Amino acid sequence: MAKPTRYVLFSLDSHRFAVPLRDVLSAERAAWVTSLPGAPEVILGAVDIGGRMAPVVDLRRRFGLPPRELRVSDSFLLVRASGRLLALLVDAVEGVREAMASCITLAGEIWPGLEYLDGVARLEDEIVLIHDLARLLSLEEAQALDEAASGLRREQADA
Repeated sequence: MAKPTRYVLFSLDSHRFAVPLRDVLSAERAAWVTSLPGAPEVILGAVDIGGRMAPVVDLRRRFGLPPRELRVSDSFLLVRASGRLLALLVDAVEGVREAMASCITLAGEIWPGLEYLDGVARLEDEIVLIHDLARLLSLEEAQALDEAASGLRREQADA
């Protein structure tokens, strides 16, 4: 029998999302975000997590949700996506849940072109959108982020 996959659930407004637990490093309280000039629009800025710079991904912008100011109740979900450390800005981290493959419908089976989603899970009485971290940033966004981060490191070295 197949083992269930474990997911970290989080919310943005009334929407529920999940990412595979294997890609999550930790959940942290949201903190001051430093601007990152030249970064793609989906990047809110950067945050220092234990001495390491983590770009902050504005998932509201990525998913077309209304923007809002950072709140003290918000959280950063630190993830490893395509070999880079990212901080996902979320309203709340809601815990870890398991899902069997039979409870998940692949995104392409629901609607072609759901580019940021891996699938939809039916967990008891709710529907959860499973986010595909490998497709979180486009190639162009990843390159722009790398250039912006390099510029920030040069500025810090010169200071």
